[in-house]
Amino acid sequence: MRSIAVINQKGGVGKTTTAVNLSAALAAEGQSVCLIDLDPQAHASLHLGWLPQESPTVDSTLPTGSYGTIYDVLVGNARLKDVACEVRPNLTLIPAHLDLAAAETELAGEVGREMILRQQLLHYTSRFDYLIIDCPPSLGVLTINALVAVREVFLPMQPQFLALHGMSKMLGTLELVARRLNPGLQLTGVVFCMHQSGTRLASEITRDVTEFFSAVDDPRCPWARARVFNARIRRNIRLAEAPSHGQTIFEYARSSNGADDYRMLAHEVIATSEGRFAARRSAGTRPAIR
Repeated sequence: MRSIAVINQKGGVGKTTTAVNLSAALAAEGQSVCLIDLDPQAHASLHLGWLPQESPTVDSTLPTGSYGTIYDVLVGNARLKDVACEVRPNLTLIPAHLDLAAAETELAGEVGREMILRQQLLHYTSRFDYLIIDCPPSLGVLTINALVAVREVFLPMQPQFLALHGMSKMLGTLELVARRLNPGLQLTGVVFCMHQSGTRLASEITRDVTEFFSAVDDPRCPWARARVFNARIRRNIRLAEAPSHGQTIFEYARSSNGADDYRMLAHEVIATSEGRFAARRSAGTRPAIR
């Protein structure tokens, strides 16, 4: 299973849009996907039509199958399978709620708080091909839990100058987590969102990011094998409209540029999966489940 955190400290860059629509595109290709909404804003959950008022909070006295959110899992009142919702064929959602904002404070004094999500995942995710986590735009306990729990990071960003500054801060965080908590963590690639092809700025930023990653010569670096995905998510109003209908871009506007771009990204991700597994087979090792 590939475990991926979709993360950017800067808000409004297409992070949740990418997490939701990449998950939906992979599911449409027959891949079994689990999407965890780890953002207290719960935008990924709303994007998929999950309404919190219809799902009472789980407590430890309720039977398996009751509705709840990732908050209940993190504070120890439920397991992931208790709160999982199959929202589309091949797509399971672990939803979020505004209550999740309190988890930062409630877990502050917990020993091993950075490992809670990782431990919960060990007992749940083996049946999925992909685990995708939509992270909050901050570097608190929730984001650290995600980075400790996964193998890979996807970084959505806009092709703008300030995005480069945000990327450098994000890389520093990845290096710290990889060194202290999760040695296998790596940045797989950058997804350019709200891309305007043909503009000088977009071309320059794309070139700068590509050259930066190609110049890394330390194989131990968490972004040593990072790349810029060939798929560019073009600026598209349909992508902004789809969440208000509780639909993915493929349900709301399947012929739009946004749908085409996320299909291309999904195909690229699947192709890299096949390449990884082929490399492991040739080395005589089995893909590790994480």
